[in-house]
Amino acid sequence: VQLQASGGGLVQPGGSLRLSCAASGNLGRIVNMGWYRQAPGKQRELVARINRGGSTNYEDSVKGRFTISRDNAKSTVDLQLNSLKPEDTAIYYCNADDWSPVRGTVAYWGQGTQVTVSS
Repeated sequence: VQLQASGGGLVQPGGSLRLSCAASGNLGRIVNMGWYRQAPGKQRELVARINRGGSTNYEDSVKGRFTISRDNAKSTVDLQLNSLKPEDTAIYYCNADDWSPVRGTVAYWGQGTQVTVSS
């Protein structure tokens, strides 16, 4: 499984960005897709995740500001970031979880895209 992320950049506080991630390869066992982020000096954390059925969960600080969406036919997962704050500054990573009864969960990662929120 390969993940290609795009859409990061520099934005002022209160602004918006849209991150996109395209998955390719053997996608038949992909269950969850999502976005994580890692700020300097901090651990990587889950931002938002969506399963095949469309159920979502979000990190508390982004609820009401970020929206994750998934297109199973196109194998893409997008993250709409609104009302951005300086504390949202981080490298954002696309994630896909492959699950099988033999191997369990195997996580795949995209290359990361920088989001910088600054005036």
